[in-house]
Amino acid sequence: MKPGKVFLVGAGPGDIGLITVKGLEAIKQAEVILYDRLANPKLLEFAPADCQFIYCGKLPDRHTLRQEGINELLVEKALEGKIVVRLKGGDPGVFGRVGEEAAALADAGIDYEMVPGISSGMAAPLYAGIPVTHREHAESFAVVTAHDKSQDGRPVLDWEGLARGVDTIAFYMGVKNLPFICENLIKYGKPSDTPVILIQWGTFGRQKTLQGTLADISEKVLQAKFSNPSIILVGNVISLREKISWFEKKPLYGRQILLARTGTNPSELAVELMSQGADVIEFPKWRSFRVSVNPRLMEKLPNYKKVLFATPESVEEFFLALRNNKVDIRRVAGEVYGISRKTLKALEARGFFPQIAADMPSEGELLIVGDDNSLKAYKEESADLWVTHQKQLDEKYWPIFKRMLGEAQVDTVVFPSSASVEPFLEGLKNCEVDADELLQDVQVVSMGKQTLEAVAAAELPSYGMPEQPTKDALVQLLSRDQS
Repeated sequence: MKPGKVFLVGAGPGDIGLITVKGLEAIKQAEVILYDRLANPKLLEFAPADCQFIYCGKLPDRHTLRQEGINELLVEKALEGKIVVRLKGGDPGVFGRVGEEAAALADAGIDYEMVPGISSGMAAPLYAGIPVTHREHAESFAVVTAHDKSQDGRPVLDWEGLARGVDTIAFYMGVKNLPFICENLIKYGKPSDTPVILIQWGTFGRQKTLQGTLADISEKVLQAKFSNPSIILVGNVISLREKISWFEKKPLYGRQILLARTGTNPSELAVELMSQGADVIEFPKWRSFRVSVNPRLMEKLPNYKKVLFATPESVEEFFLALRNNKVDIRRVAGEVYGISRKTLKALEARGFFPQIAADMPSEGELLIVGDDNSLKAYKEESADLWVTHQKQLDEKYWPIFKRMLGEAQVDTVVFPSSASVEPFLEGLKNCEVDADELLQDVQVVSMGKQTLEAVAAAELPSYGMPEQPTKDALVQLLSRDQS
């Protein structure tokens, strides 16, 4: 068997928009992905449906999979002829041990590529409003590991060179050794009033910062119980932050939102919430399987006075089925309706002028188009049901979601439709997450009256709904509550 190929990919620091085009293309063709704790798990959703995920995450004082085992797995999977992606947080060449992995692949004669990523040592400061260099404040910059190759857990470094020769220093994963770092920088020449800032979970919506000086930052960290993953930045350039900070001014900065998902793809609502500064976990994840079309429904198409589409995805699947079966689109003779604004947009893109389902008259023969899950609500109606595809919850994401929910501090849950409530609760159960505990003191927002009723029927707490079931109205509601 011909060996496969390995891509050693930097995932960037957290914000999924910061991955490179080349890194994303590697993920999209991967058959196996070995990923770290600091690589945003949302990136895995761009992988093919049958891609195998292997968690290599490392927590403080605990290694899920040791480096030697990771090297062996990369070789093993490549020898099976697979396209393998090793997905690492930040840049793989910056304290990412990519050299060891590449050496193991080279020894085994396996083809590989190294794909750079944006390093957290530069990205996290920028998201905190701090460029690491500035012609008036800092002409040199260094990145330093604060926990590797240490004696008694303390880093062995050229302290004098750092203190006297570098304007801005970024220490990686050094919270535990912060007192030792500050003590040595002062000892070897850095003024004790030199600004210091800690940036935790940099570029995520849950990013937090803590600012001080070499003299007092250690005490502040103890009081605030700050922990890794954090970048420690030292230097006078930090003084720029007050003027040019930008990320923390976004309206939903700090929000950690759990968005109940009904579709297989990332939603426009999630994209908008993230663009406004929130962390968004779309939950649960679905798999989709195409269904053979009922020939009887094809024949009856001209007879339907009304055709109702239950989801945006069903619009694409419906017209694809017509094309594959060489059925003329003009056979759709009835009035066309959509269950949501997003569905209406999908129909408009096909050249229709649809109406919202609420305005649909009761008389006339009706065809309802949707996936098997969305059509459950219509099985009692006197209508024909066209099942475009079957959907099921994707169980390989359960351990991933469990880790994500364990690390996040969810403060908001958004239900975009009534159909999202039941799968959400089923997903939590499969992830072994207690719904009552998760939703305690959480704002549960419903996008519309029907959704609000479904939330109440499930006996879930309710914060209400925006004035309109739109992205803008939701952002306004959540922003107003933030202020």
